[in-house]
This record gives sequence, structure tokens and C-alpha cells, in this order.
Amino acid sequence: MYTILPKNNKYEILREMKNVKRHKLLLIFPPQWTPISPHFALPSLIGQLKSNGFDAEAMDLNIDFFNDILTKENIEKSVIKTKQQFEYLQKNLLSVFSPGKKENDYTKEEQMFLYKYNKIKNYLQKNSNYFTFIPMFIEEAKKNIKSENFYNPMMLIRSINIIDKALEIISLPYTPTRIEFEGISNPFFKFNYETIKYFVLDDKSNIFKKYYEQKLDEIIKKNADFIAISLNSSSQIIPGLTLTYLLKKHTKAHINIGGNFFGRIADELKKHKSFFGIFADSVSIEEGEGPIIEVAKFVTGQTKIQDVPNFMYKFEGEIYKNEKMKPIKLNEMANMNLDDYDFDKYFSPEIVLPYQSSRGCYWGKCSFCDQDFGQNFNVKNTDKVIAEFKEIKEKYNIEKFEFIDESVSPTYLDEFSQKLKAQNDITPEFFCDARLETAFTKEILSNSYDAGLRMVLWGLESGSKSVLELINKGIDLDKRFEILKDSKDVGIWNFAFIFFGFPTETIEDAKATVKMLVDNKDIIHSYGRSVFTMGRHAKLAQDPQKYGITKIYPAEDEFSPNINFESIGSNKSQLKEILNYCIKECAAAYQNPLWMYLRYREWLFLYISKYGSDWVKNYKVSQAKG
Repeated sequence: MYTILPKNNKYEILREMKNVKRHKLLLIFPPQWTPISPHFALPSLIGQLKSNGFDAEAMDLNIDFFNDILTKENIEKSVIKTKQQFEYLQKNLLSVFSPGKKENDYTKEEQMFLYKYNKIKNYLQKNSNYFTFIPMFIEEAKKNIKSENFYNPMMLIRSINIIDKALEIISLPYTPTRIEFEGISNPFFKFNYETIKYFVLDDKSNIFKKYYEQKLDEIIKKNADFIAISLNSSSQIIPGLTLTYLLKKHTKAHINIGGNFFGRIADELKKHKSFFGIFADSVSIEEGEGPIIEVAKFVTGQTKIQDVPNFMYKFEGEIYKNEKMKPIKLNEMANMNLDDYDFDKYFSPEIVLPYQSSRGCYWGKCSFCDQDFGQNFNVKNTDKVIAEFKEIKEKYNIEKFEFIDESVSPTYLDEFSQKLKAQNDITPEFFCDARLETAFTKEILSNSYDAGLRMVLWGLESGSKSVLELINKGIDLDKRFEILKDSKDVGIWNFAFIFFGFPTETIEDAKATVKMLVDNKDIIHSYGRSVFTMGRHAKLAQDPQKYGITKIYPAEDEFSPNINFESIGSNKSQLKEILNYCIKECAAAYQNPLWMYLRYREWLFLYISKYGSDWVKNYKVSQAKG
């Protein structure tokens, strides 16, 4: 249990500032996140702070990172560094490698040495021609993605491939770390405190450390008293904590970690007291728009740290967790503020702005889901949404939106669409997530299309009735395809989420899902496939036997958001087989469609918005090559 610091305890601001008035808050979004549009978190928090009169600034270091490293000069430097490292590795190989040793006989450092050697060696043997080619075309590739050339499919695909190869070259000197637009990987990384510390401090694998050292002066010159780093994904752990580590060393600001990642594992942080000395002064948990005002009051000396809700920190050697604040309603929040953003930096010809009209999930009963953990369901008034859309258009010339709600209800979508159609000030286009409920009538879908809805991400999940019943979708399973057909008929693009590996799922169940995709390719325009992982806060984890789970393993990695388990159904070998089967069958059915190359839902949405769903559906990449 945590102790709540008593109100009469005199706890002063954690870090003394010399001759500087405490007043400025700097909010930073670090790598690694897909650099297509601003993340939602910071514009929402900055809107709250500025509307309440506080001096606050947002800094998107994620987009700066990708623009700064994807240059001809930097790629050429990476080529030189890679060759130098290979010479060093080759020269010192015999001091590490022994033919009689097995993998487990090597230390972690030795395993990484050998991994790095083999990785670079294979690249030099097969792809060294890219060392000359890629630097020559990187600027053109970036320009294509950020300009109208984006809408030329073959130019876009070629540009994506160039950027992929550029990021691979840039990553080579930092192997085993590998960065991509959509993520970061390291086969040696584990979600535990000691491994995190190791890779944050390891100059050989940490690609972000040297980059941040070059950016520190820019951050320090902002003269912030409080710097909050927003961590929302596991891909941000190493880059985010590298940044907080350096800021703790080189500034006197109060360093705070926000975002939903560490909020999900807050109970584990109390076991690692040094985290609050090495990486942060405090951690904010759960919804932040209300507490951020109290944070600002603390920063400006109007209140004490124990009065800041949803706050964790260390005091006199112990970890404290303050009382939670009742979340403020979305209707009471200030509008998003994007004044600090340079939209030309993003890898997209147009900004598709993430927008939230509801928080939490109105259904909230799917057994697999824990996405609404730490959120309290509430909905923003449709009039406020439309008013904010108008303000965003007027201030930032943005009219394309992605609703990041867990799910938009039929009633809400209908009301919003009717009101949007009734006014003439804006003509936005948007997409959203939704459940396949029979209340999505053809009339509602048609009105929504007329109002600007161009794509819906539907939770289709599985082709197996028994699996869907365990998931507890709460929909009429027999009428799902009628909704998809109606949606397709009015011009909406149907994107289907599916996954394999749910507890009890057999090979036959999984093949039923593949058959569902193949047989309905005329109304399932595209799909996103994943393998089920059980979040530590998922509902099925609370009653595992009900879902055929035979064993739950104690968490090896205390910071992991997921839990390992065994269940009735397919094993890992069978799951791998079914994934390959899905790729093969769907490739034959969909016949090399353009949407498979567009990768990101924002890019797919932009193509649909420009050309229409039929054009995108019928465009085959092979026909352009021919």
C-alpha cells in the first residue's frame, strides 16, 4: 500500500531553482511514435494550461527526431560508423567467440556482440549497395511523402521503401536496436527495471542518447521549471527514459513522467525507489487534464506537492501516491491547442488530427480489452465538437480528423452527422472506430457519409461464433455482414480488426476467420491482423477458467503491460501456421491491393478521401508495375 502524505507536512518543491522565477511548464512528446500527425495528449494538456493562464509549451521531439536523422549527411555518417564497427567487431571476434560454446554460455554483452557482428556482416554481404543509393534519394523521398506526390501510389511506395532502408542503415551502428516508423525493436530488451536501465545507459545500442545530447541546449534554453515527458507506448520506454535521465542530470527542472504507460504499472514502481532518483521526480497517473492544473499551481508555488492529485513521488526514502481526482468532463475541458506545432514537419501531405469525443467505452464489456483502463466514461457534447472543429479549421486550417474514441455509438454518430450537415462553416472528413451494432442502419451510415465519414474501423475480431461469444461483443453476430454491406453501399470504407490466438481458439476457428475475410472481400475492404495478447488489466484475467485459460505465469518482467498464459486451443506452432495460412489465402483473394502498401490508417484515409473507396479498392499495385 502507498502512504498518502498528510496535508500539514511541509514539503517544498523538489529542486531548488537559482535566481529563476518558477513559472514555465514544458511538455515533451519523445520518440518513438509514427511521425504522421501530432499525438493527442500534449495539445489537450496545453489547451488546459493556456486557457487557465499558465505559461506552457509543447515540444514534439518525435517528429524532430525523424526529420533530423533522415538526412543525407546523417545516413552517410552511419555508413562510415557501420564499417568502422564491423572492422572492430571482426578484429575482436576471437576474444568472444568459441566454437564449443552454446548460446547460454555467453554473457548478455557477448551475445549482443555476436548478434551485432552477424547482423552487420549479413547486411554488408547483401545490401551494401544501399550505402550509396539511399543517401542520394532520401530528401526526395521525404518531399514526396509530404507533398502532393504522396497521392501518386508508385512514388509513395518507392519513397516508403527508401525511408525503410534509410532507417535500417541509421540503426546498424546501434544493433541490436532497430528503429522504424511504426516501432522500435531489440531482441534483448525485456520489460524489467534492470534491463531498462542497461539499455538507457548503453551508448552502443541507444540511438537516442547521442541525439538528445545534441538537443539538450535547445531544451535548456526554454528555461522550464517543470518538464513533463508523455509516455504512451512501450516503444517510447527507452527513448523516453533516456531523455528524462539526461534532463535529470543537466537541468534543475522538476522532471515528470506522464502518459498512460507507467500509469498502468504504477503498483510496480513502488518496488523501485531509485526510479524516482534516476529517471523522474514524479509520475502522473490516469487522466491528466484535471490534475495538470494542480501541477501548474505546484510549479508556481501556489500549492504543495501532496495536494497534486494522481501524483506519485519519493519523499524521505518512501514512495507516495496522492489521492485521485475525479476526472473533469470532456465538456468542461478547454479546446486543443496546437500553436507550438509545425505541421510541415509531419510525414503526410495533410494533417489527420487525432480527436476525442468520448473517453472510455460505452460498452466496456469485451473480455479481451483493457484499453479503457484508468479512464472514466464520459461523452463530449456534439455541439462542442463541431465548435472545436470550426476553431481548428480557422486557427490551423485542418479539416481531417481521426476519432480516437474506443468506439463511437450509432446514436452519437447520427446526432453529430445531422448537426454537421446543417451548418456550412466547415466540411470536415473523418474516420472512427465502431461496433457492428444493428442500430447502425443504412440511413445513419448514409447521413454520416454525407457529413464526411469516409472510413470505419470495425471490431470484427473473429469468424468463430464460439470465440465471439467468449469475447462478449454484445452484438447480433448474424447481422454483422448486413451492416458492412450497407456501409460499403453508401461509400464508406470498411476496415476490420481481427486477431488470432484467443483462448480456446482452435485451428478450425482460426480458419473460419480467414474464410470470413476471403468470402467477404467485397464488403471487407481491408483488415488489420494481430495476435491476441492478454493485458494485465483485461477482464478475462480476472476469471481465467471461464475462458479456457489453464495457467497464468507470474510476470517475469514487472513493467510488461501483458501477461503470459496457456489455454485450451491452438499452441504456438499452430498459431504460426495459421498466420502464414492467412497471409497466403488473403493475398490470393485480395490480389496485391494498394491498401496493403499504405500501411497506416491515416494514409489510407487520405487516399480514400481523395479518390473514393471504389478507386482505392480496385487499384492493384501489380497493374501499375505492369
